[in-house]
Amino acid sequence: MKKLLWFAFAGGTGFLVDAGTLSLLLWLTPAGPYVARVLSIATAMAYTWTINRTFTFGRSNRNLASEGARYGLVGLLGALVNYGSYSLCLLLWPPMPPVVAAALGSGVAMVFSYFGYSRFVFGK
Repeated sequence: MKKLLWFAFAGGTGFLVDAGTLSLLLWLTPAGPYVARVLSIATAMAYTWTINRTFTFGRSNRNLASEGARYGLVGLLGALVNYGSYSLCLLLWPPMPPVVAAALGSGVAMVFSYFGYSRFVFGK
């Protein structure tokens, strides 16, 4: 249960880091929304990796670069699972509000990511 709470904390605060970084980049730099979004996602992913590595799962036996690459891969696949689940919800039930589909997609991606991180990235 403790791991799930830390994982939820990492995700929730990671979203704040993502949104805050995006807002700052759009306000303070000439970066457009697409470039700024790539940078904000990368910043948030580095942040959540640190939280998950320190508090949620602990360090793996891999070197830092390998662990980081695995984390990035699971994060990217989790984003694809999220978007795919979101799209599938809207295709299967067109009247579904997009926000509900986004919540469902996020839930599916959270389960996928938790197992991916706990076994593929930080598994001992």
